[in-house]
Amino acid sequence: MFIDRVTIFAKAGNGGNGCIAFARQKHRRGGPDGGDGGRGGSIFLEVNKRLRTLIDLRYHPHYRARNGAHGKGKRKSGKKGEDLIIKVPPGTVVKNRKSKEFVVDLIEPGQRILIAQGGRGGKGNASLASSLNPAPRFAEEGEAGEERELELELKLIADVGLVGYPNSGKSTLLASLTRARPKIAPYPFTTLSPNLGVVSYRGREFTLADVPGLIEGAHRGKGLGDDFLRHIERTRLLIHIVDLTGYEGNPPLSNFQAINEELRAYDPLLFERPQIVVANKMDLREARENFPRFQRELRGQGYKVYPISALTGEGRGELKRAIAREMERLGK
Repeated sequence: MFIDRVTIFAKAGNGGNGCIAFARQKHRRGGPDGGDGGRGGSIFLEVNKRLRTLIDLRYHPHYRARNGAHGKGKRKSGKKGEDLIIKVPPGTVVKNRKSKEFVVDLIEPGQRILIAQGGRGGKGNASLASSLNPAPRFAEEGEAGEERELELELKLIADVGLVGYPNSGKSTLLASLTRARPKIAPYPFTTLSPNLGVVSYRGREFTLADVPGLIEGAHRGKGLGDDFLRHIERTRLLIHIVDLTGYEGNPPLSNFQAINEELRAYDPLLFERPQIVVANKMDLREARENFPRFQRELRGQGYKVYPISALTGEGRGELKRAIAREMERLGK
């Protein structure tokens, strides 16, 4: 199951209390002998490159680090509470749940961030002794650990994003270009979560993300809505795949324009991202008949169109080369 939004509750450990004790040795004057309390355990988030979803956190949202141990006599300090490390996938954005304030964007494998500081241990009476009070009969209590309520949102890290209407052939193309094996079926909204694959071309690799099909009104939550639009925010290149037979009876050009308007409405910067336009299902007669007009219209708008059949593999090699050239131009 692909889970990309969760809320977690983190409570760091409390610090241990300081100890009140006095040395008791024969033929020797006693003095303050109480040890300090141990610091409470802290809680961290750490990026694990093997993770692809937040599902573990969905079913385990509460995290509590261990408290520090209390100090003891003979100036023995309490043991520090064990820290707690929560593993998250690359691309996890952390926000304060109540204020929605941005906390951190976790991208690099191994990156670690403190989210809840353990409480400081209290001082024992041995540490509190002074020239004015050489034998204090009191000690400090440990401080409480921090409590945080955080919202975690996953935005996939991919070089290239596949966009288009449902049933336009995105999953088939992903399977054709990579070793990914997404669910493929002849009905809309087959893909219910993003899929990642790695495209290899002449010794170079780049990741490709198949985002569930968009429809008109997606930026307002229609269909699968904007739940998955954020997964192409990090991409540097978009592959806009169009079913040349049309979707729900609409002309291919109208569908192409509608998806671009959804990208613009969601984030104008996303709309401005470089696009490679793919005219799919060229193995069908209706698609071949629609292609000349579609190509002519988009050529006038400055787009180059690549005719393919994701099902048969027709045009796949040229498309791979085009993606590789564009990624090289973008510095990847």
